[in-house]
Amino acid sequence: MVDIVIIGAGVSGCAIAREVSRYKADVLVLEREEDVCCGTSKANSAIVHAGYDAANGSLMAKLNVEGSRLMPALSKELDFPYENNGSLVVMVSEDDRPALNKLYENGVANGVEGLRIVERDELVRMEPNISDQAVAALYAPTGAIVCPFGLTFALAENAARNGVRFQFDTEVTGIGKTDGGWKLSTTRGDVEAKVVVNAAGVYADKLHNMVSEDAMTITPRRGDYFLLDHSAQGHVSHTIFQLPGKFGKGVLVAPTVHGNIIVGPTAIDIEDKEGVATTQAGLDEVRAKCGLAVKDVPLRQTITSFAGLRPMRPAMSSSSARSSPALWTARASSPPACPPPPPSA
Repeated sequence: MVDIVIIGAGVSGCAIAREVSRYKADVLVLEREEDVCCGTSKANSAIVHAGYDAANGSLMAKLNVEGSRLMPALSKELDFPYENNGSLVVMVSEDDRPALNKLYENGVANGVEGLRIVERDELVRMEPNISDQAVAALYAPTGAIVCPFGLTFALAENAARNGVRFQFDTEVTGIGKTDGGWKLSTTRGDVEAKVVVNAAGVYADKLHNMVSEDAMTITPRRGDYFLLDHSAQGHVSHTIFQLPGKFGKGVLVAPTVHGNIIVGPTAIDIEDKEGVATTQAGLDEVRAKCGLAVKDVPLRQTITSFAGLRPMRPAMSSSSARSSPALWTARASSPPACPPPPPSA
């Protein structure tokens, strides 16, 4: 019997594996794919959120802010690409001023450092390609970008060096309670563990429902993206969001740590937990919205498009958390998007 089994080798599972590797414990990570970082963690916006938009007092707000503070030192310790480029939430109508002020106040309450609202003149100096309709923006200097692959692999490699075992191509098909913990049925045999951590991303509900009467459902939300060539580098330097307003919810335009520009995502709820194909409608939506906050986005420099899924968190009753005290569901603190790093020149 192992001490801890972690199901899922995405960024959450690998971060948990690294953390528990600090202790004297027999830890095993089970992953249904052939390697780490094969699900939500590989296709997302690649952003380290500052923490201004999460509801004040929520776990997400706490983890966003703490994670943002920890990331610079972690990137140096584990040697993965990270850039503190800051973020801007752009307001394109004066009618949306109350919403921008509310976002600022929420960020201050969450403990985000350095937040301020910049007006158009300063905004244009910061981002010359900002939309002609831009009125003002919330500036978060602690916002950053990262390589999701570099981060996830670095966490996994450090955990492995500390003794954590990884077993790939292993899907968990059943979980049952035993006197001493849990018995997991997998496609490669049974595993017994004292503690099980559920970090299975969009499949976390399936595992949860194997052991809890308080069922939950995770809805995959697909996001479509464009990735632009290095020739587009410099079109923006900050991560630029559009403040949701009368023009709807926009898409981001941001640099990547590899020197590309990423544009997206959509937010389309689907049923298929493997539905990562882009659609014409989704990409057309990104094309239509990307110019709301940034002008002349050079989409002709697109080198690829891709889609990723992020699990939309269900509402869970407190009884659900208590029903199985040694099986925990790890939830991502922020949405996903970076495709695989470009080949070396």
